[in-house]
Amino acid sequence: MEITRNIPLMSPDITDQDIAAVTEVLKSGMLVQGKKVAELEETLAAYLGAEHAIALSNGTSTLHLALIALGVGPGDEVIVPAFSYIATANVVELVGAAPIFVDIDIRTFNIDVAQIEKHITAKTKAIMPVNEFGLAADLSMITAIAQKYRIPVIEDSACALGAKEGTKFTGTYGTLGSFSFHPRKAITSGEGGVLVTNDKALADKIRILRNHGIEMQNGMMEFVAAGFNYRMTDFQAAMLCSQLKRLDTIIEKRQKLAAVYGRELKNPKFSKPYIPEGKLHTWQTYHVVVDSSLDRNELIAQLKAQGIGTNYGAQCMPYQQFFKNKYKLDCEKLFPNAMLAYTNGLALPLYEKLNEEDIIYISNIINNL
Repeated sequence: MEITRNIPLMSPDITDQDIAAVTEVLKSGMLVQGKKVAELEETLAAYLGAEHAIALSNGTSTLHLALIALGVGPGDEVIVPAFSYIATANVVELVGAAPIFVDIDIRTFNIDVAQIEKHITAKTKAIMPVNEFGLAADLSMITAIAQKYRIPVIEDSACALGAKEGTKFTGTYGTLGSFSFHPRKAITSGEGGVLVTNDKALADKIRILRNHGIEMQNGMMEFVAAGFNYRMTDFQAAMLCSQLKRLDTIIEKRQKLAAVYGRELKNPKFSKPYIPEGKLHTWQTYHVVVDSSLDRNELIAQLKAQGIGTNYGAQCMPYQQFFKNKYKLDCEKLFPNAMLAYTNGLALPLYEKLNEEDIIYISNIINNL
């Protein structure tokens, strides 16, 4: 069969304006953490309604510094969903703490709030919900539980810039909120991340930690902490500042394309995403769950043969080799929904360079499988 289209899973929309913004910085000679980083931080904080935004080298470094800034370390526990990209659990390991995995709600792919409280112990030092695929977790309920036990919340909102629960943006419910600018996100700088918070002391600490532990004292650099090189480049920030101007348009386009999937995808063996009332979904991924009678990996190959790029959406983290060997958890018993989302989940193409005809083409191929 002749392939009539080539639709990758993701293709970043880099415009001439984005390229011009980067070129201007490259010509300036100020390449690392300059005025464009400061502009990005100010613009993004204003957009989200947060007091502070701190630009960092990637979305993993944001989570890493969030944990360090909160003093999480060896002997501590951090509650995380069992289903997410592996970085969510990796950063907990990197500070010497233990990730405490909680199963997800299979309808939303977010942490099952009803199971959080029973996992809280005297060792729990943070709760790290993930706003998976661009959909807010049950953030009001999560923060209420956290306040009850006086535990900070770190929102892993890597996929959900611009998403909302009610009128409030994801990333601003918790003590800290983390965003990623990987190429599969709504706006991208290749790599890059931002932490937001309303806590000035935490913001100051993170700014020091991202830049080798440097604090300016009496006009002089003082090394006051064992810090990291987690700085963002100015040309990355310029690229993001350019894209931020059209973020709302990007989200609106993705919502329209997701609605086409909702209308056109009719194969009963593909369960479509569920959006709870009061949530604004930004659709980093259109994630379906295929019936167990189908081989998900074979479906990926079949769709590729038709010119459609797909992949699984995220991992059941405790099932991955490192965590399986270390914690030896019975994932099928403890995390059935996370396992189902991992083994039967399928991410379909959804990004602003696509059009309605592309989504109809993909849907028709799936409907005729």
